[in-house]
Amino acid sequence: MPSTDPHERLSFFASLFKVDQHPELGMWLLYLTIIALCILVFKLGFAKKLPLLKSAVIYIFLILGCTVLTFFAIFLPIAEGLVVASLILIIYKIRRVNQKKAEAQEEI
Repeated sequence: MPSTDPHERLSFFASLFKVDQHPELGMWLLYLTIIALCILVFKLGFAKKLPLLKSAVIYIFLILGCTVLTFFAIFLPIAEGLVVASLILIIYKIRRVNQKKAEAQEEI
């Protein structure tokens, strides 16, 4: 029979920030973590050079969307998925830079 204790069902980051014991501080830490990870994933995978005002609008909506994600992240692995996505994108960027360096050296 699955446990009905909500403390046992917390996601890793929610339990790391002790959302169940210190809800206000824990939720703020979880919220800031999700914002940071969303910005990292956005910058690594999707960001293009845009004018300042357009970038500001995008980041405002990204931060507003992170509010909803934070509530889901209490019991679902939202932040953990963002960590995995950022690691995959970091590996991709490193491989792409190395490939461009290799192609540049072949041309010389």
